[in-house]
Amino acid sequence: MTSTRLPRADAARNRRLLLAAAADEFAEHGLDASVADIARRAGVGKGTVFRHFATKDDLIAAILIDRMAELSDLGEHLLDADDAEAGLREFLTAAARQRQERDLSFLAAASESSAEVAGARERMLDAIDRLVERSRAQGVVREDITGTDVFLLMCAPNYVAGYVPNASPDLWRRYLAVILDGLRPEGARPLPAAAPELT
Repeated sequence: MTSTRLPRADAARNRRLLLAAAADEFAEHGLDASVADIARRAGVGKGTVFRHFATKDDLIAAILIDRMAELSDLGEHLLDADDAEAGLREFLTAAARQRQERDLSFLAAASESSAEVAGARERMLDAIDRLVERSRAQGVVREDITGTDVFLLMCAPNYVAGYVPNASPDLWRRYLAVILDGLRPEGARPLPAAAPELT
């Protein structure tokens, strides 16, 4: 009997196409994006979508995991950089650029119960913690800044720029620069509240 399973490379390619198409559809149409439209955009049949992702929620979770893995990979790579401040700046720039290209932050609420999403988030938080620890050790980030602080600030440049009508696509860079200056120890004053805990 002939197998109907796709070669591994083709299956991986279809998965990448589906994730990219789904991200675009959700960015344009929100959670109302249909599986049929996602399949059409990816150039595959609906059956292919469900062979990879049993439910729409599974597809959403996969998008979030993929985006967080991209940042985690970068963060872990940057732990080997000699200049910790440059590494942290590169990480935060990549995070802001990812959101500028496709703001999918609204998808997080749809995957709050996903253990896989939680695991990907923990991995990313660990990478951020270590980047911040190295930056503090090198004296380029103030001592009272935590990885959680930096995690919460990741979305701030795009969030602020989003309030400006007809904003330049690069406006987020202005606010990222403000954040990076605020992380430095020079001229720092004690923060008025303790760092939050996310767990």
